[in-house]
Amino acid sequence: MIKERKGHLFKDREISWLHFNERVLQEAENPRNPLLERIKFLAIFSSNLDEFFRVRVAQIRRLQRINGKKAISEYQSSPDEILSEIQRTVLLMQDKFTEIYENQVLPELARNKIFLIEENQVNENEAAIIQDYFKASVLNNLFPVVLDELRHIPHMRDRSIYLAVRMKTSKLGLPPKHAIIEIPTGIVNRFFTLPDFEKGQHIILLENIIRLNLNRIFSIFDFEEYESYIIKITRDAEYEITQDDTEYSVNLLDKIQKSLKQRSKGIPTRFVYDESMPKEMLEFLIKKLDLKNVNLIPGGRYHNFKDFMDFPKVGASVDYFPALKQIPIPELDKEKRLFDVISRKDILLHQPYESFDYLIRLLREAAIDPKVTTILISLYRVAKHSNVVNALINAVKNGKKVVVLMELQARFDEESNIYWTNQLQEAGAQVHFGKAGQKVHCKICLIYRKEDSKIVKYAHLSTGNYNGVTARIYSDFSLFTKDTRITEEVDALTDILFVNLKRSGFKHLLVAPDFMKKQFIALIEQEASFAKAGKPAFIKAKMNSLVDVDIIKKLYEASNAGVKIQLIIRGICCLVPGIQNSSENIEVISIIDRFLEHARVYMFCNNGDEKIYLSSADWMSRNLMNRIECGFPVYSEENKQKLKSIFEIQWNDEVKARKIDGVSDIEYKRQNKNENSISSQEATFAYLTKLNTP
Repeated sequence: MIKERKGHLFKDREISWLHFNERVLQEAENPRNPLLERIKFLAIFSSNLDEFFRVRVAQIRRLQRINGKKAISEYQSSPDEILSEIQRTVLLMQDKFTEIYENQVLPELARNKIFLIEENQVNENEAAIIQDYFKASVLNNLFPVVLDELRHIPHMRDRSIYLAVRMKTSKLGLPPKHAIIEIPTGIVNRFFTLPDFEKGQHIILLENIIRLNLNRIFSIFDFEEYESYIIKITRDAEYEITQDDTEYSVNLLDKIQKSLKQRSKGIPTRFVYDESMPKEMLEFLIKKLDLKNVNLIPGGRYHNFKDFMDFPKVGASVDYFPALKQIPIPELDKEKRLFDVISRKDILLHQPYESFDYLIRLLREAAIDPKVTTILISLYRVAKHSNVVNALINAVKNGKKVVVLMELQARFDEESNIYWTNQLQEAGAQVHFGKAGQKVHCKICLIYRKEDSKIVKYAHLSTGNYNGVTARIYSDFSLFTKDTRITEEVDALTDILFVNLKRSGFKHLLVAPDFMKKQFIALIEQEASFAKAGKPAFIKAKMNSLVDVDIIKKLYEASNAGVKIQLIIRGICCLVPGIQNSSENIEVISIIDRFLEHARVYMFCNNGDEKIYLSSADWMSRNLMNRIECGFPVYSEENKQKLKSIFEIQWNDEVKARKIDGVSDIEYKRQNKNENSISSQEATFAYLTKLNTP
């Protein structure tokens, strides 16, 4: 893979991201993972790469059109150089993907008597079943476009796959014809499972069903031979919201609804095609579809592998991760009211090991509690079927005042959030929107409850989204608290969110964009001062990405001062550890495993009086300077110990941790693993189970 310059202090963020996705691909290759879960890792890799081209590559291409040869910044190469390196790297990764799928996963499926068959492998009985299915469920959803005589090619949709067809005949004087057919995967299931037979389970993909019936689709033509290859176009997913629409009003909702239509017509950034396609046919398509200056990515027979997330539930139980049995919290389960528990102590939960449903329970109780008057909440990514929103609607029905900040610009979740906005407004909730150019990314909920003639505030703060689906697969922390040091400042933060007031004086919360970066820098500088004075000093942090140049420089300064720095970074890491006189006191690991490591945790020694913050924000410029974010302190010694223990478990991961060295970033931290070695996620589950056992 890519070899960065040794001693270079800033790794290119795009290349670092590609290394992260290669770590995902390693999980698909890892035989320790159950077979059907390896297929899901291939699907995640594919989905990640799609989004990378839709967002990051598209942005670099926009910069390229301005000045392709000029360096983007002091720390990042020119768009031309970056795009060239992306192309080279993605081609290598695509080759590895194909090798894993074709030479490892498919043979292993076959050994388990599961066969993905192609159109020329069906037997006579299966052909009859497929024909009936094609006529009943597929044919009426197909709308082929013959390309040869067209001057203006119909728009090809992003995230769709197409079957490119070449039709030929042996008769003289008839040139071949070319057509494209959109595979209707959004309407028809991509996988068709044939009835069991004695030799195993046969599954055929939708595109192969269509291939089997090309002569019927094009029956009006007099052709004898059909060739077909899957193709796919990835488009720029960005859209623009003008500054005139930044006010909290329905205008922003209308603007985003219109802008979503722009996304489907974005400029192409990638053309993926079956590498077995004849050269002349490929050249015909590139010219006809006007795909100049687009990354051309040859691949295997199948694309849009993200659909394999919904691979049929076949195989044995050992082919899947065991179902996660969430750990009950006896202290919460035995109480009639969660408010009573929160009044006694702060509650820190770690999803998905400990249930997200405790938040649903709190909202459900608040909806019918006569003492509760108001619920304030910020929503970023909402589940398609959201119990959080349903609980809020129920609160409105029970006469509570419900005020919601719905972030309409949560990329790729806009349509879902618009739907829930309409549902909340129809129910009678007050719904506010995030500002254009400044997303609201913090996850906070504040409940007003009248107790002894006073309004008492209860808060829930989280590192992850209020999304019950992702809460079962994302690793996050959430805090229930009545501590006025936190609740009063959450109340002040809601003034920023809901009435657009300028607030300052945050002593406990870290609030972006106005204060958080300065606060983090001050905490890092303080550790450096302690180290220089010969006092204990360390920084331990966990996040998704580390990109911000100013933060990285401060970490280098702290390292030179003698601060020991341990970083767990799942994704992008532009800091390069282990460089003499710059980062020799910094170590970085990345963990890719069954659950997506999504929590942000920041720990500072503070001369022995440790400060620990949880946050929705990564150390990225977009989070620190362009979003409304919230970092919240953990004050309870019990909860601090819980966080420290989990961090140590992860830092000592024996199976899934990779050492980030600024070069390849994919080498395992521990090379000599054995069958008894356990991952940090398994160890975390065991630790939390013991912690919650009376």
